Amino acid sequence: MSGPSHGLRWPRHLAGRGRYLADLTVPGVREAAVLRSPHAHADILSIDATAARAAPGIDAVFTHDDLAAVLRPWRATHGLFPDMVAPEQTALAAGRVRHVGEPVAIVVGASRAVCEDALELIEVDYAPRPAIAGVADALSGPAIHAGAPGNLCLEAARSTPGCAAAFAGADLVVDASFRFGRHTGIPLEPRGLIADYEPGEGTLSVHHSHQCPSAMQEAFAALLGIEAHLVRVVCPDVGGGFGIKQQVHADEMAVAAAARLLGRPVRFVADRLESMASDIQARHHEVTARLALDRSGRMLAIDVDDIHLIGPYPQYPRSSAGEGRAVLSLSGAPYALGEASARSRAVFTNLGMSGHYRGVGHPIAAAVTEGLVDIAARRLGADPWALRRRNFATYGPGSPPSALGVSFEDLPFAACLDVLEARHPRAALDAWREAARGRGQLAGYGIAVFIEMTSRGPGFYGDGDVRVSTRDHCTLRLEPNGAVTCLSSVTEQGQGVETGVAQIVAETIGLPRERVRMVTGDTAGGGHGGGTWGSRSLAIGGRAAWEAARELREEILEIAAELLQRPPWDLAIREGVIVAGDAGTGMDLAELAALAHFRPHHLPDGRQPKLVASASFGPLDAPFRAGCGVQLSCLEIDPETGILRLARHAVAHFCGAVVNPLLVDGQIKGGVAQGLGAALTEELDYDAEGQLLNATLAEYRVPMAVETPEIEVLHVHPPSEAGNGRPPRWVGVGEAGTSGASAAVLNAVNDALAPRGAALWQIPATPARILAALDAAGA
Repeated sequence: MSGPSHGLRWPRHLAGRGRYLADLTVPGVREAAVLRSPHAHADILSIDATAARAAPGIDAVFTHDDLAAVLRPWRATHGLFPDMVAPEQTALAAGRVRHVGEPVAIVVGASRAVCEDALELIEVDYAPRPAIAGVADALSGPAIHAGAPGNLCLEAARSTPGCAAAFAGADLVVDASFRFGRHTGIPLEPRGLIADYEPGEGTLSVHHSHQCPSAMQEAFAALLGIEAHLVRVVCPDVGGGFGIKQQVHADEMAVAAAARLLGRPVRFVADRLESMASDIQARHHEVTARLALDRSGRMLAIDVDDIHLIGPYPQYPRSSAGEGRAVLSLSGAPYALGEASARSRAVFTNLGMSGHYRGVGHPIAAAVTEGLVDIAARRLGADPWALRRRNFATYGPGSPPSALGVSFEDLPFAACLDVLEARHPRAALDAWREAARGRGQLAGYGIAVFIEMTSRGPGFYGDGDVRVSTRDHCTLRLEPNGAVTCLSSVTEQGQGVETGVAQIVAETIGLPRERVRMVTGDTAGGGHGGGTWGSRSLAIGGRAAWEAARELREEILEIAAELLQRPPWDLAIREGVIVAGDAGTGMDLAELAALAHFRPHHLPDGRQPKLVASASFGPLDAPFRAGCGVQLSCLEIDPETGILRLARHAVAHFCGAVVNPLLVDGQIKGGVAQGLGAALTEELDYDAEGQLLNATLAEYRVPMAVETPEIEVLHVHPPSEAGNGRPPRWVGVGEAGTSGASAAVLNAVNDALAPRGAALWQIPATPARILAALDAAGA
């Protein structure tokens, strides 16, 4: 079995030498396939696997009762929401299935093909039950779980005491009802793992296509009853995650249990069809909201009521509270509102499992807030950009929190809008729009202000038993040749975090970038840490690397000072060479490293060189780091067909100090592309019986290159802190593009429809929905 990935990844990838899960093998590995429920809701009356067990090449067929001997059930609790209904979950269905695609049995055999043939031989007798697939069904239909009347999983609310009075006394109140489609992440590499249990040692080794190896180490240990230090999780090259590979999936736990029962390695790689039904899904909100203003355009209050349709269970271990929690935190947050009220309800359905996906509720809050602002601007006859400017909130030290009680660092909303408008002047945008309308197109442009909450600190999951780290670890080792090996708990899914961390290490110590070797994605070497989620890897993992690099550099300079007979403060390391302040004397770092490793008896004063530095970091001064920005989208709509063409998209963004502009731009552009998919094409289509109708990529449409405009990224930089000995202000960036993209597109759609008296507050904004909105307006 391959070990963790090392060094520079991109040359390997360009040469086709990546090591993804399907490329790995283990002596004696067996393959697994999963039998999944064809029903959204049904009782299991019986399972007969006799013929499947006797099929050629089959080692075993497991159902729930078989796995129960080694695998515990679980509940997805949350320390901040003790009233959340958290029904017990099992890896394989225990007497009842509650969504299409739920695992019912697992077959292990010589190949995936023979396992799939054996699946056909398993006879399951189901007694179907009514399915809960929509809001009305969920709130008034039969409960999916006992103890959850109205299928309510969680209700959370925040409000200020004067909110009702602010609406009653407002000169203008605008309102709208929003609907957000259900979608999923479509990583290029599907989910999968190889689980290898060694009975003689009681150890479990798992190669996993996952974002969070330490969290999975905890999950495997807790649910399989194995001491955590005996569980090793290795995440090699991972072909995308987006939050889909942040969670515990039932089928993966079943594979690990099968490996333990068999005492031999078992591999499972989901195919695309089963991924569409079994991967974590997200969004699917219905929101009603109001905004109150005075006649001058000053925003007074916002009121938001959100219903989030999750699946039949909250997702383990983080629950499914994140989307609604973001709506509660971010609605109206860019603006200086005096009053606010927000309620979010997560309700159980018989649709697929729902959890955290790139953006985690941020796009919902942005689209609702920014849509209301545009409605208000039209009603007031005001310029929507100017209306935003006059109402921007001021955050930072000494400033009050948002109306919903969230404290933010200084966020340069106005600077982002200034940068965007300087690059895309209003007069030029108006001229483009009028020219397109002159050609008979419905053309419009829209902007959206957004906040991205990144780099969550301790307490994000409260004081409950959610074993997810908000810290990251880094160990640096000076090698005898003067290079540095960096063992980090961050993980790489294509976002370039290894490059960013290596760059921080190299620049802090004073090495060429190629002299830093990265080792990530392995619980046996990188230390315990959070991995990749919530736009945290560089801001937290990079900070740990910075701390370790400063410590290692300090020791290097102390040794060099003794050898060169200069004070340490007079020495520097530049491109791997230790030089004095006047650059008149110096030595190569490789020379010092060789001396310290092989001839330490020549060092003065009996020094015992460590040549290793470790650091662990998680923010303790704030619950998160925040970035912000403004997105602009320009589009044309054919009024006869409803077909929409994106003309341009731009993002003016603040993410603190930028380590590597190419990586930041790539993250924002990738996030925008996913946000455009949500806005225009991506939606999991379930019928009233909970059946998924578009489970292939021929039917579930992700944006293609030809449909995606050039995405322009403009940076707003903070004041330089170079030379003050403090770490730069690093803010995450992974979800910024997704957070505001669909809001900007939706506002652009409504700008295009406004001359016809039409409006659409539902995404994806498909041609059929656009035409329906035009028909409803009589346009």
